[in-house]
Amino acid sequence: MPVQTAVIGLGSMGFGMAKSLLRAGHVTYGYDLNPQQVAAFRKDGGAEGTLEQVAGDLDALVVVVLNAAQTQDVLFGEDGIATALKSGAVVIACATVAPDFAREMETKCASLGLHYLDAPISGGAKKAAEGALSVMAAGTPAAFKAADPILEATAASIFKLGDAAGPGSAMKAVNQLLAGVHIAAMAEAITFGMTQGVAPQTFVDVISKCAGTSWMLENRAPHIVNGDYTPHSSVNIWPKDLGIVLDVAKSAGFGAPLTAAAMQQFLAAAGSGLGKEDDAAVAKVYARNAGLTLPGDV
Repeated sequence: MPVQTAVIGLGSMGFGMAKSLLRAGHVTYGYDLNPQQVAAFRKDGGAEGTLEQVAGDLDALVVVVLNAAQTQDVLFGEDGIATALKSGAVVIACATVAPDFAREMETKCASLGLHYLDAPISGGAKKAAEGALSVMAAGTPAAFKAADPILEATAASIFKLGDAAGPGSAMKAVNQLLAGVHIAAMAEAITFGMTQGVAPQTFVDVISKCAGTSWMLENRAPHIVNGDYTPHSSVNIWPKDLGIVLDVAKSAGFGAPLTAAAMQQFLAAAGSGLGKEDDAAVAKVYARNAGLTLPGDV
């Protein structure tokens, strides 16, 4: 049964999710700070109308923004939309945030009669466009039921991790620890290989078939080979996400030295002006320090 949905945040992930909802037959509105993204989505079939005009009719609000601050602002900021949503609507929050923040948002939404699903996502822009994301979700049974049409349209794997918010974001922190470390490790390995005469393309051809491979290596290393740093996932995401991991680890009294080392490399990349480039650009930090020339560099 079609539902009325709004997607807040039409970046590489949100745009793909919104398109997947359209494909599934749902009335879907898309909103973003970039008016060009909104126009592009409406050209592809997105419904017309301002968020204020349609909020009271929405069955679901999918929040695909960058961080906790933006999630808070969308829902409860000066122009927050939560109070305009009808009772029984579900908020599906997809940003990487700390578990405590997810629990706080669930409590605030419940006070307004809204369901809240702690639902961080993984899979990248390609799987978002295919409706094949992995969703690490936690929330009440009623929240899952209300969100089911949205999850069905946008995800291939839905992990139900708890009956209250928090566990979804905790699992996403675990995932981001591994993802960030793997990207940094790939960048270190591919540039180390160059010091030994191993060309980046040869690195990809061989290591992707060996035990040292990872999903991140196979996905990101070709960006370096092609000299293409179009930001599917930017460097700037990682100081935020790995910062969440380190904050959660600190609160648990847990040492995370590999995360801290990867964090420093992303901070160095961002500090070198690479923050808006694809996160594979962290390899440029290694290349610069070793006096190497990456493919596509002059």
